[in-house]
Amino acid sequence: MAILMCGCYTYIQLMEANFNSILALVFFIVFDIIGRIFALGYIPNNRKPGEATAWLMAIFFLPFFGWIIFLFFGNSKLSQKRRNKQLAINELVYSKTHNQSAIETENNPPDWLLSLATLNSKLGALPMLGGNHIDSTINYKDSIKQMTKAINNSKTYVHLEFYIMSKDSTTQELLQSLADAKKRGVTVRVLFDHVGSLQYPGYKKMINFFKNNEINFHRMLPILPLQGKFQRPDLRNHRKLLVIDGNIGFMGSQNLIDSTYNKKKNIKKGLHWLDIMLKLKGPIVHELDTVFIGDWYAESDELLTQYVKHEKDSLTDYGDNDCQLVPSGPGFEAENNLKFFVSLMYNAKKKIILTSPYFVPDESMLTAVTTAAQRGLKVELFVSEVGDQMMVYHAQRSYYEALLRAGVKIYLYKSPYVLHSKHFTVDDDVAVVGSSNMDMRSFNLNMEISLLVYSKDFVKTMRRIEKQYKDDSLELTLDVWMKRPRHEKFVDNALRLTSALQ
Repeated sequence: MAILMCGCYTYIQLMEANFNSILALVFFIVFDIIGRIFALGYIPNNRKPGEATAWLMAIFFLPFFGWIIFLFFGNSKLSQKRRNKQLAINELVYSKTHNQSAIETENNPPDWLLSLATLNSKLGALPMLGGNHIDSTINYKDSIKQMTKAINNSKTYVHLEFYIMSKDSTTQELLQSLADAKKRGVTVRVLFDHVGSLQYPGYKKMINFFKNNEINFHRMLPILPLQGKFQRPDLRNHRKLLVIDGNIGFMGSQNLIDSTYNKKKNIKKGLHWLDIMLKLKGPIVHELDTVFIGDWYAESDELLTQYVKHEKDSLTDYGDNDCQLVPSGPGFEAENNLKFFVSLMYNAKKKIILTSPYFVPDESMLTAVTTAAQRGLKVELFVSEVGDQMMVYHAQRSYYEALLRAGVKIYLYKSPYVLHSKHFTVDDDVAVVGSSNMDMRSFNLNMEISLLVYSKDFVKTMRRIEKQYKDDSLELTLDVWMKRPRHEKFVDNALRLTSALQ
């Protein structure tokens, strides 16, 4: 009898366990269905169809986990507090430039450029200014030497801001120049992206160096939850700039780290990054400083109003380049760089030559590029033969067929160099150089700066650089591309679906 009762009790327990399991399963299914229905109406709100589709796929293929990922990465805007700070900077700039037009230059630019400058001014608050001189270099170590020399000659202040910074054999002399300037009584302020720099060797050495030399620094967009500092972790400040005494400025695509990025896998493969940096003199340096001031304010709550200068002054005799700086990123309401780039491409009459390490366009940019080629313009795209980021690399490759069929010529810069420069030229008059890639990350998630230059002489300089690229590149043809292995096609097409989320 005892055995029978024990057996009955065990059977009842099993029945209860099964019932609870069935109940949990039913709850899971119902909750999942409700979540998916809710996602269909909620996710597409104020999102591009491609981005919304990518998030819906994540939620549909990864129940529960898809929602968790969305909660962390679904909002591509900075906090309201940070956006309010950007608005405060814009209003400060407007107060200095309210008597200026969108273009302050003695040259006679075409009407379409006036329209574009007006657009950029409304988006980023900064006008186009004449009287600038520009030097360019694609020599990695030479650009660091130039910046080091400029810091060594500083008199009053140094404003340094880079996405990635590290203390290594390539950068140690530049970092020492900051410490020496500080000892001379020069005010030194340093910004670097927290996540961007944290992942590379030499980060801790750099932090200790700044602290030991009492250099005033801040991490940009820090992920420090214990200190109450947290935002979407992949919203990053990707800018690279340096301003000395308000007279000399540097900007471009290069980070302050060795050209191998000190990664063992890069060193093993012999990879080196190839970048472009510009040295600026003239009124445009004030605009570059304004971008730094905004980022410094965002991280330190210190508003450096004394450095915001935009009046047309004696600096105009530095050169004959008309320049306009266009800041962009999640701190702004609009996709400043995307609107700027696409508008410029539609105004092209003869040719467009693009250079981007990560070319993952949204529909508007892809249409602008392919339309330009189809209406008879010469359109060329320089990208790297090798990729340092697997997902972006394959997503980029998925666009090659459409580009080639439209008539775009694609050149693959030969390994072991990663062509990291970011610029393009339009006709023989206009060039754009900066930190912005032509991908959805740079359009939506990264804080970037792009310099618009109206100057035939500067475009000639960029043409020589483009010629150097072509001499070290292989042209990709449609026939060769269509014969690539099927497994590569599969990976390219699959990862294209993630391009809106990268």
